[in-house]
Amino acid sequence: MRTALKVLLTLVVIAAIGGYGAYHYWQTRLQAPITLDEPMLYEVPPGAGFNRVVDDLEAQGVLADAWAFKLLTRVEPDRVPSLKVGEYSLEPGMSGMQVLDKLASAEVVTYSVTIPEGWTFQQMRAALAEAEKLAHASAEMSDDEIMTALGHEGEHPEGRFFPDTYTYHKGVEDLEILRQANQSMEALLEEVWADRAEDLPIDTPYEALIMASLIERETGAPEERRQIAGVFKRRLERGMRLQTDPTVIYGMGDRFEGNITRADLREATPYNTYVIDGLPPTPIALPGRAALEAAVDPQEGDTLYFVAKGDGTHHFSRTLREHNNAVNRYIRRR
Repeated sequence: MRTALKVLLTLVVIAAIGGYGAYHYWQTRLQAPITLDEPMLYEVPPGAGFNRVVDDLEAQGVLADAWAFKLLTRVEPDRVPSLKVGEYSLEPGMSGMQVLDKLASAEVVTYSVTIPEGWTFQQMRAALAEAEKLAHASAEMSDDEIMTALGHEGEHPEGRFFPDTYTYHKGVEDLEILRQANQSMEALLEEVWADRAEDLPIDTPYEALIMASLIERETGAPEERRQIAGVFKRRLERGMRLQTDPTVIYGMGDRFEGNITRADLREATPYNTYVIDGLPPTPIALPGRAALEAAVDPQEGDTLYFVAKGDGTHHFSRTLREHNNAVNRYIRRR
């Protein structure tokens, strides 16, 4: 009887030791480093279950022991992470469990597209069309169809999107970027319009957006934006035409090849401010915050003219005679 009891106890101890050893080995396989020598992108596709992803990771040589992870679903289901669709960056040295925990996180790989200040809406569309991993839902849509999809049926798209860097993950639609940019511009325009100067010759936030686009296209020098705005303000107040070259270029569209001729200045397009009175009918570019702030807070002064000096800045003049002299100095000399 005692002998049988000893044998039974011995078997129990052996089984316990064996079970502990098996459990310990299983845990070491879960925590073992993955077999990567360099970073790689891995995508969890829609509808993929845990076991399918584990099998795929083993097939791609990332995990060496898929069985160890599948066993989790039976032995410790509470430890099984809930995987999320998306792209993830896997790094050498990660353990298998760290990989699966990452695939259950929100740490998806992100991409970005930058829309510079002063670009046109067509340039923005071209940039979105070339952005990697972005779903190009608007590729076959007209500008009007895009504005309708964004809830702005009948509105002209130019100027209504804030130029910025936008981040996204694989599969996000370009319409979502456009929606974000549109909402950002609307919020910013409302903000700056609320802080506008009292004596502006413009009456609506949209006119401020148009003015800001002219300022944006005229100068990239931060210290000049309010000066440019001041010149435009005084010209509007005196009934003078704005006579700004970027409106000529915008009105020419694809015909512009880098130079403006006298005939171009005389061409009657809806945007040519050498021909039309007041502001053009729509913005001519996507203005940034600084241009918007300048449009609603012009610098006081008495200058009515400006001409590019060729170094990115302008010469400002009070009289036409002074302006013509500046043109001779900076333009005709070139």
